[in-house]
Amino acid sequence: MSGTSLYLVVALGAVVAGFVQGLSGFAFGLVAMSFWAWAVDPKLAAVLATFGALCGQVIAAVTVRRGFDKRLLLPFVLGGLVGVPIGIWLLPRLDVALFKACLGGLLVPWCLAMLFARKLPRVTWGGRVADGVSGFLGGICGGVGGFTGPVPTLWCTLRGLEKDVQRSVVQNFNLSMLAVAFALQIGAGNVAVAMLPMLGIVAVCVLVPVLLGARLYIGISDAAFRQIVLGLLTASGVALLASSLPVLWLRWSAG
Repeated sequence: MSGTSLYLVVALGAVVAGFVQGLSGFAFGLVAMSFWAWAVDPKLAAVLATFGALCGQVIAAVTVRRGFDKRLLLPFVLGGLVGVPIGIWLLPRLDVALFKACLGGLLVPWCLAMLFARKLPRVTWGGRVADGVSGFLGGICGGVGGFTGPVPTLWCTLRGLEKDVQRSVVQNFNLSMLAVAFALQIGAGNVAVAMLPMLGIVAVCVLVPVLLGARLYIGISDAAFRQIVLGLLTASGVALLASSLPVLWLRWSAG
């Protein structure tokens, strides 16, 4: 692929992913990777996804500031801070394809059932400990594959949190985890000077779509937001399955 075509693919992925993130508060990495996985080097794509999601979260955090509750957010963040290093440690030791298949296999049927249920179930047990476990699992997923959002988002949806409260938890959790993840990428030497033009393109292309998505978010109802979130979680599960099952199938066929 030529340099110009590569830039266009990166820009398009950033635009679409930025809009989705502005609307929902998560899913930048999974949406962007659906464009970048076919054309961008995996190491570069991982850095761009983390950086783009971080830029989008900073913009969205300034634009959509509703229902912020430090006491509610803290267990998620503390759990995530423990989980991210564990996920990074697990990455070279874990069967990532199998991990993605298991997570996708959990998200798709569960979220589809919730999406079409007349009345969503509401989980009331667990309290702050369960919130911390959700953040911990989200941190591990972030360390392994950069997808910090799905588990905490699903948990907040199961808890029946109001739209603005859920948005503030997921948005600020992702912002914290992405800042840590990008700092670790810099510390590990994964962010090279040669990547700066691509990083600049992502930063510019994210700005307006995130603002548009955030503007649309402000005007939708709690019920519509929940349907959008469940739809995105289902799509995230499908993307995880699509990226992992062919790999597992080739292994099985070769064995």
